[in-house]
Amino acid sequence: MSLASWKTFNFFEVSQVKPPDDEESSGVLERNDISCVCSGSDNVFLGSSDGVVRILSRTFKAVRTFQAHETGSITHMKQVEGTSLLVTIAEDLSGEPVLKVWALNKPDKKSGIPKCQVTLSIQNGRKQFPISAFAILDDLSQVAVGFANGAVTVVRGDLINDLGAKQRTVFESEEPITGVGFRDGSKITTLYISTTARLLTLVISGKGQRQPARTLEESGCAVGCMTVDKHNGDIVVARDDAIYFYRPPGRGPVYAHEGPKNLISLYDDYTVLVSPPRSSGLAKSSGLGRFRRTQAVELFSTSTFTILDTDLKFIAHSEALSSPVKGLFVEWGDLFVLTIDGKLYRYHEKDLRRKLEILYQRNLYVLAINLAQKAGMNALEQNVIYRKYADFLYSKGDFDGAMQQYLKAIANTEPSQVIRKFLDTQRINHLIEYLEELHDHHMANADHTTLLLNCYAKLKDVDKLEAFIKSPGDLKFDLDIAISMCRQGGYYRQAVYLATKHEEHDLVLTILVEDSKEYAEALEYIWLLEPEVVYRNLMKYAMVLLEHCPAQSTKLFIDYFTGAYTPRRKAPEVVDAQSPQSVGTTAIQTLTSLIPLPYSTISNATSSPAPTGQAADSTAQDTEARSVEESPYETPKPRKAFSSFVDHPDCFVEFLQACLVHGELSGEDKADVVTTLFEMYLHFAQESRYDERENWSAKARKLIDGGEVLIDSSNILLLSHLSQFPEGTTLVREKQGLQFDIFRSYTSANDTAGAIKALRKYGKDEPQLYPAALAYFTSSPKILEEAGEEVGAVLRKIDRDGLMAPLEVIQTLSANDVATMGLVKRYLGETIEKERKEISNNRRLIESYRTETEAKRKEIDELGSKPVVFQATRCSACGGTLDLPTVHFLCKHSFHQRCLDRSDEHAECSACASQNATVRAIRRAQEESAERHDIFKEALSRSRDKFGTISEFFGRGVMTTPTIDIDHHA
Repeated sequence: MSLASWKTFNFFEVSQVKPPDDEESSGVLERNDISCVCSGSDNVFLGSSDGVVRILSRTFKAVRTFQAHETGSITHMKQVEGTSLLVTIAEDLSGEPVLKVWALNKPDKKSGIPKCQVTLSIQNGRKQFPISAFAILDDLSQVAVGFANGAVTVVRGDLINDLGAKQRTVFESEEPITGVGFRDGSKITTLYISTTARLLTLVISGKGQRQPARTLEESGCAVGCMTVDKHNGDIVVARDDAIYFYRPPGRGPVYAHEGPKNLISLYDDYTVLVSPPRSSGLAKSSGLGRFRRTQAVELFSTSTFTILDTDLKFIAHSEALSSPVKGLFVEWGDLFVLTIDGKLYRYHEKDLRRKLEILYQRNLYVLAINLAQKAGMNALEQNVIYRKYADFLYSKGDFDGAMQQYLKAIANTEPSQVIRKFLDTQRINHLIEYLEELHDHHMANADHTTLLLNCYAKLKDVDKLEAFIKSPGDLKFDLDIAISMCRQGGYYRQAVYLATKHEEHDLVLTILVEDSKEYAEALEYIWLLEPEVVYRNLMKYAMVLLEHCPAQSTKLFIDYFTGAYTPRRKAPEVVDAQSPQSVGTTAIQTLTSLIPLPYSTISNATSSPAPTGQAADSTAQDTEARSVEESPYETPKPRKAFSSFVDHPDCFVEFLQACLVHGELSGEDKADVVTTLFEMYLHFAQESRYDERENWSAKARKLIDGGEVLIDSSNILLLSHLSQFPEGTTLVREKQGLQFDIFRSYTSANDTAGAIKALRKYGKDEPQLYPAALAYFTSSPKILEEAGEEVGAVLRKIDRDGLMAPLEVIQTLSANDVATMGLVKRYLGETIEKERKEISNNRRLIESYRTETEAKRKEIDELGSKPVVFQATRCSACGGTLDLPTVHFLCKHSFHQRCLDRSDEHAECSACASQNATVRAIRRAQEESAERHDIFKEALSRSRDKFGTISEFFGRGVMTTPTIDIDHHA
């Protein structure tokens, strides 16, 4: 790249240095005998042609002067960096050049001049040629000296302590040496040699030593046009056509710059060039006077002084000097130029802020950015430049370029300033780019997220939307806002992704159910959640899920409310992401195409609601892999789910049956379930066809016809009444012993068949049903006709068991004109005949009782008035022949006295003892019961023959007046 195309700036302030006015310092720079100059250790060193060294301070005051060489001119001088050593070389063509090393910190006590550490003559094969190049290592271990005859001598040794040194001519050529320089590596030290025709490298220590010099370039340079960059070891060569950089492999960058050059140097990151004066033939041949010749020399002998930044490719300073340059040196952070006419110029670099202002004025923002980066400006300050550059590009209509710069300056730029510039629809892509970068830097607020998602929606750019929400790392936006905007724009799949990724389970289900209507997928998602999360969402969306996915929803209800629920875990499936959807368009794809869910990945689900008969799908889901570890939770009461099954009776019955079979229910909960299930059975029985009604009725009957009935009787009665299920009422009354009420319920409903059935079932335990049945059967001709032969059976039962007196039967039948004479003719005949027989039997009994009574009285009288003859010959106890003493009893039994237990006046016949004891016990019981009127009353209330009961108790002596013992009471 040619320097002609480089921008030129004035980045340096130039000022002429004025030495102090004291006698010694004044005019020190204007001396014509200054032969060389160098700097270091906070001083400037001037070498003169008479061998004198003058040391100047920061104020350029001459602080020391000493005679370094007695003969010859000091042509080369170097202050060793980091030390107090000064190296000088003096030349006198009458002899070999002399090198001396001075210790500036060790002045002689008498003369005050520095101590000379080393004095060494530099050999050139006794050839008297001037030194054209000079280089030295910082540790003074090696010195390279180039001569005009093409020879290079290297001096090795300890020059600091004067412990001896060896010299060797390492290179010889026919071209004069124009420059030498060291590249000191860790293992190899390389010497670069330039001649007027070539550039060579020579290894002087390390691997490759003793090998001949290798030509690096078949072009040389002038004296003073080669230097070494101490920072990286690069060799910089200035030729008439360009500036060349060389590195160990070979040539590096080249910068074209036409014109002769007589000096090159390095200052910080800058390359300093001095071009020779331009002479005019007119000035040399003209015969003008002194004044005119002086003007011509000054006019045509100017030197061009240029400071280049080769990294950034610009000219930091350029000017024409009125006199050729004698020397350059760098000290105190500034660059100094000494001209032949004795003028010293200080070049002080402007600070970065001022340089940037110069670039801003010329709209050179790219260069300003590069300059700031090279100077190490912090990122926030660089952003100011980016922002300025962006504003400039925006004003020029380069919106793409402007946005790129705004993005670089995003860290400390107010977003609203940029957003306002790109709100136009035509620049929406730029706005999206900026908003995305805001989110990447975590600088976006809710408004920025809203605006970005609106932009995506406006462009229908789903790829960018998904890339935005799926961006890795920390969350870069407000989650609630992002989900809300996706829902508003119809991007439900993306909203589900965000909510799922951040475990917003409630929000996931809200989107699936309320927005995308993906009920089956919502149900699948619920199966993956923890129990406490499942409960609240299941109860929230129960009705809509049962509406669209009844089988699967019922299964979930059963598992959860029976304590069998565990989150499902399935192997993740990879599904390619599909195009975006809105309401009524493409269905939401499986969430496995987004991210893994809390325990798994949801399986594919279609957009259409699941049909009612998806039993096969439900069965397949039941066989899915489940977690080995249970998720314990408190099983809720089944009653809490009842309201969810409104309008879904089939599912409700299935749920209730499962809870009853598999659930571990408390007494109260079980009663609730059974009662509700009973109600549902009655509902189906009432609504079903005749062929199914009996099945439902049988199920309902089974719930209340058992050993343990959990349903409250009042509930059974109420539900049975409301559902017209008389069997329920009947069963309750049966259990409560209300058979008469059961019969009455049939009669009140004119259900003759039911009444007959109840009569046959309960008549045995409740005989009074027969009189009631007789009254009912004869209450109307229709009922009488329906009863048929049952009327006769009732009359026979009444007659057989004596449930009604014949007169009562006649009165019952004559209460209306329904019963005919033909109906009771047979009954009356049989009754009259039976009464006749009973009267006849009673008369015979009375007669027999009278006869027996007379016989007993007669016998008693005879026993009291007539003697008794005992004719027994054998003992009634042992059967042996009676012998004295003998005991005879009035009952005609005789015993040996020895065969009786006792033989006194209280002796008792052993043969009649048991019978007498029985009689006495009966009599004693009669006497005791005579005082127990409660027994009499109870027997009377239970008796069907009241008169007979009274007669019986009269015979027991209940009605007998108690005998009063007068003597005792007296």
